[in-house]
Amino acid sequence: MQRIRVLIVDDHQIVRRGLRAILEREPDLEVIGEAASAEAALAIVTRTPPDVALVDIRLEGMGGIELCRRIREVAPGVAVVMLTSFLNETLVRECVQAGARGYLLKDVNDLDLVQSIRRVVQGEAVLAPKAASLLVDWMQQREHGMELTAEDLHLLRLIARGLTNRELAAELYLSESAVKERVLELFRKMKVKGRVEAVMEGVRRGLL
Repeated sequence: MQRIRVLIVDDHQIVRRGLRAILEREPDLEVIGEAASAEAALAIVTRTPPDVALVDIRLEGMGGIELCRRIREVAPGVAVVMLTSFLNETLVRECVQAGARGYLLKDVNDLDLVQSIRRVVQGEAVLAPKAASLLVDWMQQREHGMELTAEDLHLLRLIARGLTNRELAAELYLSESAVKERVLELFRKMKVKGRVEAVMEGVRRGLL
């Protein structure tokens, strides 16, 4: 029986020990290493690529999402599964875009964690139900043209700085009427009624 090689990346020793204890009970799983930082994880992946890397999002220095990107660059065959206590639409989306094959919450039960590792090795994607729901909502927004463009994000950030329509017009080299139309279109996309709500929604979605 070929064993599935797993790397655990988390900056809390107690978490790493707990995960190792769970995984090493399974005859088909082998923990090949632990890392407390992204840099240490990359060194292990470069030297001895695992089949699966369990990665915490919040790491000191380089974060888990950037680590996921780096792993995908240096060892594309490694399936990265984000294992975190944090959940919001932006994090889920950024992890998927970085190439993660899974997004699980740390309250996952032992059996689901083990089964998820086996599934990603078989080429499947694994998402915690709440993460899957957020991802579906985001995809539906994109289908309905609700995803913000780079221009929308630039406009939102200018609004967050408190610029008036006249100041926006000068900044963007547009007429005030054109700026007003763009601002209203931004509000429509974000489903907000005004500047304060737009900024608050931007903060909630991690855009500001």
